[in-house]
Amino acid sequence: MNGTDQKAAPKGTWTRWVPALGWLRSYQPGWFRGDIAAGITLAAYLLPAGIGDASLAGLPAEAGLYACLFSGLIFWFFCSSRHTAITVTSAISLLMGSSLGTIAGSDPSRYAALAAGTALLVAALAFLAWLFKAGVIVKFISETVLIGFKAGVALYLASTQLPKLFGLHGSHGNFWQRSWDFLSHLNETNLISLALGIGALGILVLGKKFLPNRPVAIVVVAVGIIVASLTDLGHHGVKVLGEVRQGLPSLRLPSLRWSDINELLPLALACFLLGAVETVAIGRTFAQKHGYRLDSNQEFLALAGANLAAGLGQAFPVSGGMSQSLVNESGGAHTPLSGLIASTIVLLVALFLSGLLRNLPQPVLAAIVLFAVTGLLKIAALRRLWQHHRGEFVVAMTAILGVLGSGLLRGVMLGVIISVVLLLRRASRPNVAFLGRIPGTRRFSDMDRHPDNERIPGIFIFRVESSLLYFNIEHVRDAVSAKLLSAIEPVKIVLCDLSNAPYVDLAGAEVLQGMQREFAAAGIAFYIVEARSGVRDFLRVEGLEEKIGHLSRFKSIADLLDELQSKPGETFGSRASASLATSEATGKG
Repeated sequence: MNGTDQKAAPKGTWTRWVPALGWLRSYQPGWFRGDIAAGITLAAYLLPAGIGDASLAGLPAEAGLYACLFSGLIFWFFCSSRHTAITVTSAISLLMGSSLGTIAGSDPSRYAALAAGTALLVAALAFLAWLFKAGVIVKFISETVLIGFKAGVALYLASTQLPKLFGLHGSHGNFWQRSWDFLSHLNETNLISLALGIGALGILVLGKKFLPNRPVAIVVVAVGIIVASLTDLGHHGVKVLGEVRQGLPSLRLPSLRWSDINELLPLALACFLLGAVETVAIGRTFAQKHGYRLDSNQEFLALAGANLAAGLGQAFPVSGGMSQSLVNESGGAHTPLSGLIASTIVLLVALFLSGLLRNLPQPVLAAIVLFAVTGLLKIAALRRLWQHHRGEFVVAMTAILGVLGSGLLRGVMLGVIISVVLLLRRASRPNVAFLGRIPGTRRFSDMDRHPDNERIPGIFIFRVESSLLYFNIEHVRDAVSAKLLSAIEPVKIVLCDLSNAPYVDLAGAEVLQGMQREFAAAGIAFYIVEARSGVRDFLRVEGLEEKIGHLSRFKSIADLLDELQSKPGETFGSRASASLATSEATGKG
């Protein structure tokens, strides 16, 4: 589907809040075939994913079905993306499983209530983010940190699922403790469990290669159930999923204490950040590919509705899922209606067919989970960071080690802190370019990048490539001072190009005035050129124009040099004069 498939809907208030009211009006009958095919395919993918991720979250299998069911019934109505599939995800599920146990103790009913309560808190956070139009917050977690975090999640998850694949008893603790326990008990491997798991992995790998974006996992589930039903795997020590509750839960608020909310809030914040980043990133990917516009803030509202439904339905937090969304798109989806169709199929399974899942072998389920999260470990991306961006590689490795050493919840928070620190560090150290004339023109560019640029004797020109703010202005002053001290020829005039500075605050204006005073004391003239209108107004209010001359919107660097050269008694050397004369005679630039 391209940008011309859907006519622009009227942008009334209700249409902005509920995008489905817009695209349903212009829905074309020809789209339904693609939407229903995508919905069936998506449902076949959601079922095993929901069961697998429920086990990661430490919840019964039906909780995964409820999460996909209730969230899917709501998300399609509010989302602005036409292809994003709402679902449980491995990262959030594993985050839940690694965090709730210490709060709930050994009480399964309390554990389930805490999981549902977390979903409701995520809904509240997403709603507040939508209400305050906080779409920008998803940009605070950098892609580098996400690469490291997801890799850490993949490794942590492997430590939880490999024992199931090998038929071993699971262990507790962090990644290192689980890994050591697994390696020290390899001699106890159940060969039948391992054979089932390896066989399931083999089918999944072959399916990805020869049947990409097809629900091969549902075939693996069906084969595993048939094998377990026809043979006595339990007699050979192979564990099966067990009873899966049939029917639907009652929609209600979980039984929580006020103190639980305070304990769950950090977990909910981490789940929200992961879910928001993933959901918006997925939506942008498909919006760019198919030529429509994504409203990031609207995705927050859809995420809020989906998690509210999941929490009331006794499930756990959900977000957009990349692999599920790819399945949805490749299945032929034209609109979010495919998500509603998929949820309806999951509803039928929960009502009438969930009993068939009781014989699903645990090694097969572990294989499905392990295969689903292989996409989290981006080896090629890490290798590229190592080869081209060593600093970014260190950041990614820090995120990985944070997850493996401190757990997923602290790993998420560490990722946020790293992202914010990196952002502040970069903002506090803006590039200061020192300019020279591009040969044969009246334009100026960075001398460090272009050493062939012409230096103008006695003239020092610099350009600050950011706003001048209280936390970066000292860096700018230090960079200019250091460059002036290293100048070979005496400097008579300093030109400051503010064309790339959209804003100057009070501290920035004060430092500029301080530089003017220092230059004046040293017998150096100081000028500002190409400042933007808001910057010019601010500097005038602060009295800088009275000291350095009129701040003109018409005057460029070359214009100012022409003006200074024309003054009686001013000379910048024969080379600069010849360059200016040549440029004016030839009319270049």
